[in-house]
Amino acid sequence: MNFIVQLLLNAGIILGMTYIMRSIKVKNFSTAILVALVVGLLNATIGWIIRFPLNVVTLGLLSFAVHIVVTAIMIKVADLFFSGFEIKGFTPAILIALVMGVLGAMVSYF
Repeated sequence: MNFIVQLLLNAGIILGMTYIMRSIKVKNFSTAILVALVVGLLNATIGWIIRFPLNVVTLGLLSFAVHIVVTAIMIKVADLFFSGFEIKGFTPAILIALVMGVLGAMVSYF
C-alpha cells in the first residue's frame, strides 16, 4: 500500500511541477505515473549502487543531499526514456527530487 501511495505522490509531484516551472513538460498523468515508476526502479537499483559508496565516503553526514542528487540524476535518465516527459536542465530535476524527498519523508513519518 505504501508503494502505491508513494508512486501516486511522486507522479502528482512531477505533474504539479509542470505547472510551476516551464522547463518541465509532461504529456499527461499516465506518463507521470510511468515516469515515477521508472524513477523509483532506477533509484532502487542503479541509484543504490551510486548512493552506497557516496554515503560511506561522507560517513552518512550528507545522506539526504546525496539522495537528492542521485534522484535528480535518475529523473534525467527517465527523461531519456519517455517522449512525453521533458526536463530542460539539471536544476528542475534537483527541485523535483527535493520536493519528492521532503514530501516522501513527511508521508512516511505520518
